[in-house]
Amino acid sequence: MKKAGKLGMSLLMATMLLVTSACGSGNGGTNTAGADNAGGTSAPAAASSEPAAAPADKKVTLGFAQVGAESGWRTANTNSIKESAAAAGYDLKFSDAQQKQENQIKAIRSYIQQKVDVIAFSPVVESGWDTVLKEAKDAGIPVILTDRAVDSSDTSLYETFIGSDFVEEGRRAGQWLVDKYKDSAEEINIVELQGTTGSAPAIDRKTGFEEVIKSNANLKVIASQTGDFTRAKGNEVMQSFLKANKKIDVLYAHNDDMALGAIQAIEAAGLKPGEDIIIISVDGVKDGFIAASEGKINFIVECNPLLGPQLMQAVQDVLDGKTIEKRIVTEEGVFTSEQAKAALPDRKY
Repeated sequence: MKKAGKLGMSLLMATMLLVTSACGSGNGGTNTAGADNAGGTSAPAAASSEPAAAPADKKVTLGFAQVGAESGWRTANTNSIKESAAAAGYDLKFSDAQQKQENQIKAIRSYIQQKVDVIAFSPVVESGWDTVLKEAKDAGIPVILTDRAVDSSDTSLYETFIGSDFVEEGRRAGQWLVDKYKDSAEEINIVELQGTTGSAPAIDRKTGFEEVIKSNANLKVIASQTGDFTRAKGNEVMQSFLKANKKIDVLYAHNDDMALGAIQAIEAAGLKPGEDIIIISVDGVKDGFIAASEGKINFIVECNPLLGPQLMQAVQDVLDGKTIEKRIVTEEGVFTSEQAKAALPDRKY
């Protein structure tokens, strides 16, 4: 009986040691690894110098604050992000700012409170982001910019900016126009439909266009006003342009939706878009290509909205601790009416 008692005590001690060892291994706990992967402040496990990995069953949570749904381009961009997040197996928290910066800031702060793994957003305007981006940085949550940039001098506040070169888009629009009228001595009057005031594409597309057309003194912008990237506003502003100016030769629209709205106003005035008024647009959405194939838009500078796959890859690279480029430029083309007509059957957005 004495021996049996000692044997039982030995077995009990061995079992207790085994249980204690399992609880301290890290395999059964999720708090430390999960918080570290999300960029939190929890200390890494002392037993290893390797970065703590997220549990296999923990989904990456991505908070995305979208500009709004102001155009066909934006709809395609939103769909690309949602589809790519689902394909990557990420938990996407999505918000629509309805083109208001205060709504985006509120959404970003909500994502910080929810302790998401990564925050991404397309800024409504360029300025006024430093405070909320510092809050994300202090919380240890990496931020990725898509489509539009911010004008912060502190580039440590975000990991990368994925999107188009808007200045180059403006240059391409301007170069086509310069080439078209290179042998003409006639004064060419241009009206411009700008994007949302203060937004990166509006600022940059105007800058690039003006930079190039100044080489031809006959090309003059006689009116320039925001159409807020919407079809309705493009129609409204074009009507006012037509009433205020007897001679308009060219319309330069910062996106297809404004161009399409302007086409309605031009036709309502008894003029032929693409003939009586040459039209240059930026984006390359399907409706724009249809108008171009009909000869109503003469030249389209492409701005690719399908940024979802690149964004998800950047999210994964950041979480894996990889070094990524601070600026990732998307590849885009240009299309005349004839080229748009040929490409239309295969257009994906």
